[in-house]
Amino acid sequence: MEWTIWAGFAAGLLISTVTAPVGVSGAVFLLPVQLSVLGVPSPAVTPTNLLFNVVAGPGALWRYRRDGALRGGLARRLAAWTLPGVIAGAAIRVFALPGPAVFRILVAAFLLPLGAWLCLCTLRPARRRPDLVEPSAPALAALALTVGVVGGIYGIGGGSLLGPVLAARGMPMARIAPATLAATFTTSVAGATTYALLALASPGPVAPDWWLGLACGLGGLIGGYLGARLQPHLPETALRLLLGALAGALGAVYAVQALA
Repeated sequence: MEWTIWAGFAAGLLISTVTAPVGVSGAVFLLPVQLSVLGVPSPAVTPTNLLFNVVAGPGALWRYRRDGALRGGLARRLAAWTLPGVIAGAAIRVFALPGPAVFRILVAAFLLPLGAWLCLCTLRPARRRPDLVEPSAPALAALALTVGVVGGIYGIGGGSLLGPVLAARGMPMARIAPATLAATFTTSVAGATTYALLALASPGPVAPDWWLGLACGLGGLIGGYLGARLQPHLPETALRLLLGALAGALGAVYAVQALA
């Protein structure tokens, strides 16, 4: 329906404008909108969300690259390990977690602790000790691989998990945001492609809703650019608390729906 296309565009625009400054593509908050408001069936909602990341990602990344924020190897290291994880997560989502009831429980289990963690890390920020700024190479690899699997199942690319973990260690958002968005974009391309291939072997609604995903992504493309441009002028503490509260509220709603 035409209204869903425009609603998806508006949702992508608003969410990405708020989330891009903290290194989150916005897919973590867009997915419940697609599932409950726009009526995207499960499991097709997951690749539709990944399609949003693919289309929306270049907006913020172009702005961060223009500002020189993508220099360094953190983005490459994150992408290298989240990539195989998201492919495995896509297979798990299609063949082991196709039902909407199980999926709602998974959404709630992910969003509730994420929201609490974001708020806690904001209210009690970690000290920026030089020896704790970045995890060791094995720890970073294990973290990125695990996040990739969760991202492939959930359709978020993984940046919304990587960001809070790295921020909790005291890394500055100016470094985290470009790296996690770059990793999210890379893994989302792989994840969306994997779902498109799995759709050939699955009888259910596995392929993405192409028109809605593109509409949401176009809104996110504009919103991501605006958010990245506004990052130096936005209060980081208020944004993190807002994201944490929103994630917790969405998780609570899905927990109630899953248990009803």
